[in-house]
Amino acid sequence: MRDLIPYLKLYRKHWFGLTLGMLLGLATLLSAMSLLTLSGWFIAASAVAGLTIARETFNYMLPGAGVRGFSMARTAGRWGERVVSHNATFKLLADLRLFFFRKLTPLIPGRQANLRDADLLNRLVADVDAMDHVYLRLVSPLIVGVIGLLTITAFLAWFDLTVGLMLGFILLLLMFSLPVIFYRLGKTNGEALTYAKANYRVKLLDWLQGQAELLLFNAEERYREQALSEQDTLLAAQRKMASLTGLANAILMAATGWTLVLITWIAADGIGGGTPDPLVAMVAFATMASFELMMPVAGAFQYLGQTLTSARRLNEIIEATPDTPFDPEGHEAQVNGDIAIDDISYTYYDSDQPVLKNISISLKQGEKLALLGRTGCGKSTLLQLLTRNWDPQQGKISIDGVELPKWQEASLRQAITVVSQRVDIFNGTLRENLLMAKPEGSDREFSKVLTKVGLETLLKGKGLDTWLGEGGRQLSGGERRRIGIARALLHDAPILLMDEPTEGLDRRTEQQIISLLIEHAKEKTVLFITHRLVGLEEMDQICLMDEGEIIERGKHTELLALNGRYTELCNRI
Repeated sequence: MRDLIPYLKLYRKHWFGLTLGMLLGLATLLSAMSLLTLSGWFIAASAVAGLTIARETFNYMLPGAGVRGFSMARTAGRWGERVVSHNATFKLLADLRLFFFRKLTPLIPGRQANLRDADLLNRLVADVDAMDHVYLRLVSPLIVGVIGLLTITAFLAWFDLTVGLMLGFILLLLMFSLPVIFYRLGKTNGEALTYAKANYRVKLLDWLQGQAELLLFNAEERYREQALSEQDTLLAAQRKMASLTGLANAILMAATGWTLVLITWIAADGIGGGTPDPLVAMVAFATMASFELMMPVAGAFQYLGQTLTSARRLNEIIEATPDTPFDPEGHEAQVNGDIAIDDISYTYYDSDQPVLKNISISLKQGEKLALLGRTGCGKSTLLQLLTRNWDPQQGKISIDGVELPKWQEASLRQAITVVSQRVDIFNGTLRENLLMAKPEGSDREFSKVLTKVGLETLLKGKGLDTWLGEGGRQLSGGERRRIGIARALLHDAPILLMDEPTEGLDRRTEQQIISLLIEHAKEKTVLFITHRLVGLEEMDQICLMDEGEIIERGKHTELLALNGRYTELCNRI
């Protein structure tokens, strides 16, 4: 149960709505029990009065009004309880998703967040949804049930102590035994149900997203069968859970019947030592009504195993420590752009082979460095270290003489512009995809920068209101790349890091983009990763890397004069 503590703490924010929902639930329950109890007595008393002289003096109006009142109160209470409790629960789940997302963001990239996209989605949706069981199926029903049990016991004990205590004892026994029994029965299946949902979502997403490749390699049927197999597993777990719900209802119905027989037998000779009268019917109907409070309690704990499993899956993210924690009170200043990389080495987790070995680079404000080397030599990893997605195991990286771990995250992000190999297009308008780079930017600025990068065709039709992403305008790889460059131009930070910015562009467009970036970065510190030897004459330094080390360093003309690996590379082009 300790796994649920972080979520119970969140309840304090919505205590009013949750408490009000609980009170309305209690009022609804008491109205329902009062309705059936009063109706039972009223029907029996009316029948007796009709057979005797009491028919002339019996008050039919007051009990009838009570029946109508409790009926309306039950209906209104049920509606109010559903509205209030579900509204509070949905707000709670929304806060929980934001809480989870805030904990997840600092972990990416990192060891703890090395999960499939579909699995993360399942945790964010299905596992968070499972937390509503804590309030709707555990906390609220138990509290309401205990209060209702004490109320019905006290009510019947006021008429007949033996009847009241006997019914209270039976209800108390069921309330504490059924949840334990059904928790044990549903624990393993609840865990299986949680993981079945996650696995099914992963397999289904693989099958849907990979349709083109799967059809090309004739593997579509195999992946579809895997998805169907996971679906069967999920359906089997759901059927078992439904069977447990049916078993709980069956036990409750049997307990209701046997308890009714027992209480009726005890009360048959009269209530409170009196002669048999309509109060016997009242006790019988009160007994049947009392089991309404057991309905949500009986099978509530069968979902506890599923809830606890979901909580553990969420806690794997929430309780994880980021690989690169930032200090909220860290260094904050206007950045000039001096970069110092001092003897750094880096090895990926669960690997023995260093990706970077004893790298040292110094760049003054406004200087430009090009990094060359074959794929896998560590160039992109160096950029990840510069943006502090990871920290080197050896050495240090400083900006303006301040080591990266001492910087405040917002200041560091504001100081660096990154054009990465992967450009993400978000579901939204073209304007919204550019606003992330410059929140205060105007439509005129966005149109101007799109024209600069050769995307003026996107301004036709709906223009900046054009929808991108899922269900929107399809973009080619080159267009996505140029949107990434447009974002970099808008961000306009003193440090510019570019990882293959012209990959996928034709040669003419590549020359235009390189010229544009060089013009934009005249006063900026630039680190430029490339495979294609374009614009290298403009660089103050060129570093050729191989197997995580810098093997040649210098300006373009200096490296050509060495007649080494750089010269061989230039001669091949």
